Formats: sequence, C-alpha cells, structure tokens
Amino acid sequence: MGIRDTMQPSFGNLFDTAFAELMTPFTGSYLGPGVYDPVSEVATGQTVTYTGRGVSTKFKRDQIDNDRILATDTLLIVLTNELTDIPQAGHDVVARDLGTGLSTKYRVEGVVTDPARVHFQIQLRAT
Repeated sequence: MGIRDTMQPSFGNLFDTAFAELMTPFTGSYLGPGVYDPVSEVATGQTVTYTGRGVSTKFKRDQIDNDRILATDTLLIVLTNELTDIPQAGHDVVARDLGTGLSTKYRVEGVVTDPARVHFQIQLRAT
C-alpha cells in the first residue's frame, strides 16, 4: 500500500468531519476537442463538465505578488480522487464565493499537486 493509498482516506475523512461545514461543491468546464472552422469562426467541440468539492480559502499575504497571484484570487483545495476530471489553467469553475456565499464564476489560473498526488491546489480568479 503506497503513501497515496494511505493519505487519501485520511484526508477524505477530514473533509467529511472537521471540514464538513467548510466544503464547497463546484463545477468545472472546458471546451473539449473538436474542429475549428476559420471561415465560419465556429468550433465543433462540446463543453466538458466535471464536479468536485473542496475547501476555499485566500492566499497568504506573502504569496500575493499582484502579478501572478492577486489579492482577490481564491485558493481551492480538492482531493484528486473526488474529481471527475483534472482541472487545468483556462478552465471555468463555478463555486461559492468566500465573502458573499453566492455562486461565482472563476477562471482557473493554475493548478499544483503534492508529490503523492493526493490533492490539488487550484488558483481561481473571478471573471
């Protein structure tokens, strides 16, 4: 049994208990593969949608450089085994806003994972 197999149930249990009221369900989407017609300027790709849940937070002050990470960016921490697809920069995500609690549309700016691939840290920017 590898470290990932050991850690994922532990983190899943934390998400279900200690962080249960902080959990944010979200929906991600992106345009799937297709053919682009430059004459009609239409792409034939279909929208691919995926779902997951995670904990939203803000970046630490020392991480904010107002270039790559803005003070208004949101950090979404999700377990890799609870996603139905892999988030990538450029995807759209709809999740609950930390301040208002309302559904807000974000653009994924970056995705980082830990060495054991247990969780993703997704940088979101409101659109």
